[in-house]
Amino acid sequence: MTSSLPFLPFSRPTIDEETIAAVAQVLRSGWLTSGPKVQAFEAQLSEYFGGRHVRTFNSGTCTMEIALRIAGIGPGDEVITTPLSWPATANVILAVGATPVFADVDPLTRNLDLVKVRAAITPATRALLPVYLSGLPLDMEALYALALEHGLRVIEDAAQAFGSVWDGRRIGAFGDFASFSFQANKNLTTGEGGCLVMTNAEEARLAEKYRLQGVTRSGVDGIDVDVLGGKWNMTDIAATIGLGQLATIDDVTAHREQLARHYFACFGAEFEAATGAQLPLPAFGSSNWHLFQIILPDRGPGTRAAFMRRLQEEHNIGTGFHYAPIHLFTLYRERGFKEGMFPVAERIGRLTVTLPLFAAMTLADVERVVGAVKQVLT
Repeated sequence: MTSSLPFLPFSRPTIDEETIAAVAQVLRSGWLTSGPKVQAFEAQLSEYFGGRHVRTFNSGTCTMEIALRIAGIGPGDEVITTPLSWPATANVILAVGATPVFADVDPLTRNLDLVKVRAAITPATRALLPVYLSGLPLDMEALYALALEHGLRVIEDAAQAFGSVWDGRRIGAFGDFASFSFQANKNLTTGEGGCLVMTNAEEARLAEKYRLQGVTRSGVDGIDVDVLGGKWNMTDIAATIGLGQLATIDDVTAHREQLARHYFACFGAEFEAATGAQLPLPAFGSSNWHLFQIILPDRGPGTRAAFMRRLQEEHNIGTGFHYAPIHLFTLYRERGFKEGMFPVAERIGRLTVTLPLFAAMTLADVERVVGAVKQVLT
């Protein structure tokens, strides 16, 4: 029987009334595209990231492509990344004409295994593109030591990691390029959008060119184009939502951690042994808890689909999965990738389920989810 309780999605954005009113003011202002709100948002993001250079965009995908372009990466170059991510992570490598090289993931962190990354480096390798799955960073010291050893740029796909920290420092406040997504289910959203954090002013100026057709303006009517850019600028409407979200991000991050802690407490120490499922690492103090994912016990074909259907049909609870292995998509199979090449990522990609975790959830919601998960698995 279907639960009589209201539907609980795996994610839902929270936009407060003050932000809605601010968006209405922008709509009345007559300045809807990139303008003063974008500038204000970039300034506050720069402050958040310790004064680094930040530019905003209309997605967290183009930010990675632009970082690759700024780094001079193109045909003949290889970029090492994870097969366990949204397709954009690898697609942007193809978009600049470079070759994506996958390395398998660590079974506990579910992020890139840096031992496997080291083994994948060749003379053609120009950059590393790690992903911080669910908001959990890699070992940042080890990552950057490896990059320095081989003279590689690092483009951090920190799409899920806004508010995550490493050794007391915010992700994005140090390192090379850091790309963040502000898509609707992210901890900080602008509806759609993203930002790129960079190391110097010259890179920031180049990013500005790339985001708007390569245009440089001067004087009253001076205009020039010296690089091939795109149409990737953020609107003032989106930036206004971002300003409202940024004002509460620390409270949101703290609440998400509280929800995650309650998940662990409700599942209990015996859950994994009793069910064969695997909980995420209890990475408190570093993860922003963008997602709470479990890996199901393998019960053969259809394991995940059956589990997800039962949670929705019997308990009115929505779930997701993040992610299907990129290398098994047709686009990448045509480039020579196949099953068995990255077994850890393939297993996680087949059995991972994302449980509800968003800012408006309550501890009671967590208890409801855990009770349903235990009932379905046992």
